[in-house]
Amino acid sequence: MLDPALLRKDLDSVVRRLASRGFAFPMDDFNSLETRRKSVQTETENLQAQRNALAKQIGALKSRGEDASAVLAESQAIPGRLKALEQDLSTIQSQLSDMLMSIPNMPHEDVPVGADSEGNVEVRRWVPHPDPVSGDPQPLGFEPRDHVTLGEKIGLDFDVAAKLSGARFSFMRGPMARLHRALAQFMLDLQTERHGYTECYTPYIVNASTLMGTGQLPKFKNDMFWVTRGGDEPTLDEQGNVVAGEEQYLISTSEITLTSMVRDTIVPAAELPIRLTAHTPCFRSEAGSGGRDTRGLIRQHQFDKVEMVQIVAADASYQALEEMASHAEKVLQLLGLPYRVMLLCTGDMGFGATKTYDLEVWLPAQNTWREISSVSNCEAFQARRMQARTRVDGGKPEYVHTLNGSGLAVGRALVAVLENYQQEDGSIVVPEVLRPYMGGLSLLK
Repeated sequence: MLDPALLRKDLDSVVRRLASRGFAFPMDDFNSLETRRKSVQTETENLQAQRNALAKQIGALKSRGEDASAVLAESQAIPGRLKALEQDLSTIQSQLSDMLMSIPNMPHEDVPVGADSEGNVEVRRWVPHPDPVSGDPQPLGFEPRDHVTLGEKIGLDFDVAAKLSGARFSFMRGPMARLHRALAQFMLDLQTERHGYTECYTPYIVNASTLMGTGQLPKFKNDMFWVTRGGDEPTLDEQGNVVAGEEQYLISTSEITLTSMVRDTIVPAAELPIRLTAHTPCFRSEAGSGGRDTRGLIRQHQFDKVEMVQIVAADASYQALEEMASHAEKVLQLLGLPYRVMLLCTGDMGFGATKTYDLEVWLPAQNTWREISSVSNCEAFQARRMQARTRVDGGKPEYVHTLNGSGLAVGRALVAVLENYQQEDGSIVVPEVLRPYMGGLSLLK
């Protein structure tokens, strides 16, 4: 959530920066609420001053032995009016909060302006054996198979998944399932043992207030899977809003649970930075994906991810962003997978991000780069929603900054390993760093 004080102080700048990411700030609604808020606060202050003046007048009248009943009656009418104004102010502030909950974060000044992914800027790439002309990885030397064709030979089964759950699910067995597990274990070990993250096991189901804190609600409600407990089904109105009972949701990323660990907390400055990681399934309805990536593992309703989260002091968040990007890159480097790092433009960033790097891995069968990780700095955007703060040098509490990133998406890493390590006969070379997790296997046939 944006800082209301910043809106009141420099609204034109906020509106301009949000416009660069394609968001039209609701200026009329905001100004109307602000006018009402100022009016109520002014009237409240006037009544409080009047109450104090009448109290002094009553005291003076009584000290002189004069009749104070008329002044007393006037004074006794003020508390009721103040109570009504307090309720009015609470309603206005609630409406203002609801408005702010739907407004995205402002882009950092370093972020390039652009409407969509075409405006993203390549920062660097890592390609062990680049083509001298394009800089892309050199061809494999034979017609590459895609990961679906390769995976079906070693235990990837979409037919069984469709029978069990429908489209956009996968079923793995044997070598395929083991390779998937090996990737997740390797990523967790790297982030915990080399990069200093604390491994966590988190709930896969959360309540609505948790999602409000990290920014998934209210904007992305249709991207979530809702769940209900037997006998506890929420009652909805005609618009689909809950009027009784509690909504619960399957997590779309463990960023939600890891970041929310500091919700409603004042973290001692000595405990910062906090580095957390978790391997969880993630559940997304893919409501806006249309017919994109219907084949294979690229865009699934259920997929696994190793997530990284950092909670840091405000002055350390951009150093942490660069650090987290390097932590995600190290996974790809050790796996020997070509990748490039893209700085996202204003129109392609996520709702809560102020600056984002995407890591894109090379897929030979598609002859292109595909996103495998996003690493974002949200500054105080989530912390303000969650009331996550720290206290520096005994001063007043101030908001922490939160960062999140994939380290990595396991399914997409699996796709990249299959396609980049395929042999002409359809077998798959196991990357060296994964062999200890595969019982020493070096080749999957």
